[in-house]
This record gives sequence, C-alpha cells and structure tokens, in this order.
Amino acid sequence: MPGTSRSPAFTSTRAHAFLLLALSNLFWGSNWVIGRALRDAFGPVSLNFWRWAVAVLILAPFALPGVVANRDAIRRNWGMLLLLSLASVVLFQSMVYLGLRTTTAVNAVLLNSSAPMFMLLCSWTIERERATMRQIAGMLISLAGILVILSRGDFASLLRLELHKGDAWILLAMPVWGVYSVLLKRRPVELGGVEFVFVMAVVGLTLLAPMYALETLIIPARWPTAEQAAAIFYIGATASAIALVCWNRGVAIVGPNAAGFTLHLLPAFGTGLAMLFLGESFHAFHAAGVATIIAGVVVATRARSA
Repeated sequence: MPGTSRSPAFTSTRAHAFLLLALSNLFWGSNWVIGRALRDAFGPVSLNFWRWAVAVLILAPFALPGVVANRDAIRRNWGMLLLLSLASVVLFQSMVYLGLRTTTAVNAVLLNSSAPMFMLLCSWTIERERATMRQIAGMLISLAGILVILSRGDFASLLRLELHKGDAWILLAMPVWGVYSVLLKRRPVELGGVEFVFVMAVVGLTLLAPMYALETLIIPARWPTAEQAAAIFYIGATASAIALVCWNRGVAIVGPNAAGFTLHLLPAFGTGLAMLFLGESFHAFHAAGVATIIAGVVVATRARSA
C-alpha cells in the first residue's frame, strides 16, 4: 500500500534471501570450473555419477523421513519424476561436463547466460504460451550474443565452422534445462525441496549407473588423488545439495521472478574463478557476447509499461 514502509526485519530477511541466492550461484559457478579442471581425470558421466552419489549420502538423513511419508505420491508421479531426473541430473550435467572437456570454463559459463532464452522457447513449445513481439525480439538479441561468443568476435569463423565442440555440447544442454524448468511446475507438491532433490538424485544415479559402467570401458576408471576426491566431494556437497537448499529458501522469500535475475551472477562468479584458478583469459568478445545475451533476456522478460 502507498505510504507503507518496510520493517527492518523484512529488509533483513530479504537481504538474507539474496545472500542465499548469491551463494547458490557461487557454488554452481565453481562446479563448472571444477568440471573443467577434472576433465582429464574423469569421464563426464563418471564425474556426474560420483557428484550425485555424494549428494545422496548427504541428503539421505534429512530426506528419508519425508520420502517414506510421501511414498504414495512418489509412486503416483513416478513418470514425471523420471523425466525430470533424466533431464536435469542425467542429461544436462553430463552434457555440461562433456562440453567442458573441449571448451574453456569462461566460454561455458557465459553461454549459460542463454538459459533464460531457451526456457522461454521451451515454455512456448511445451505449454503453448504464445510469444509476444517483445519476447521474440529478446530471443533474437540473445541469439546474437551467443553467436558473438561462438565466433570469438569473428563472425566469418561461423561460415568456416571454426567452433569448439564443447560449445555445441553446452548449447545443447541449455534446451534440456529449459524442458526441465518448464516441467518443474508438474512436480509432486507433497515433496518438500530436500525430499524432491533426494528422489531426483536417487533416480538419476539409477539411470547413470549403466552409462557409468559403459563409459569405464572407454575411459578406464582410475583411483582419484586426494585432491580429486576432495573436489568431487565439494561439488556433490555444494553444487548438488547446499546450493539447491539455499536456492529453494531464497525463492520462497523473494519469489521466482526476483530470484531469476540472480542467475546472471553465475557467469560472473564462474568467469572470475576460471581466471583465478585455471588461468583462463577474459576477452572483449566475451564481454560483448554476455552483455548482448543479458540485454535480450531483459527485453524478453521486462514487464509492459502501464
């Protein structure tokens, strides 16, 4: 209401929520950097499998009571849970780790800025939500930003198909995440955030197990060093478990629209971490590309003026 001031407690709670959301993006950004660093130590499926195995072990004590109590809801919705897990746990993250084998972490996290555009396209396709002219314009602007990054600022290279294979895998992962995000509204409402993530992880591990066994025939498994094992534990604990708990809590306080804008912190965190720990470079074409992508997202999602 006009003239109503917000209490200090409300302001403090809102600030706490954005801190949790920022922490989620920091953990997710570090996951992309670690995935790039471990590219020669683990196959993409193996890294994904062990990441979620760690998450299951961490979440189990907190999730099992709720899972047991809502087992009937899980049985009723097993098909949707299977599809959601396949899209997010199995396909999306495996494709990201596969892409990180042949492209830089900087390129990967900046291309991740295109996720909102693909979410819009998937919503248009799956939910039959008609796109407005503003949304179409925003998608075209974001597409131009993607092309800037893929061409490394030299559009002639697109005609010569001089692209990183890893960039293609990262881009292919984006519509997979879009499908997951659109279908997420159909998740069983009986499951809380921790229980839902736990069930997704268990289903995902079951689906990943035969893929993991097959991959070990191509990329023989090796006993990890202490540093490599610690890195897997870190991304399993943070990017899979803690980040999602923080994200769910933050969204509950400020709402999904406000929380969605914080996703653009992921490229910032990921780029900084890649430069710090991997010695990767940030070029002018990176800045131009991500600025164009974000501009397209803003155009597509900005509310119409009254």
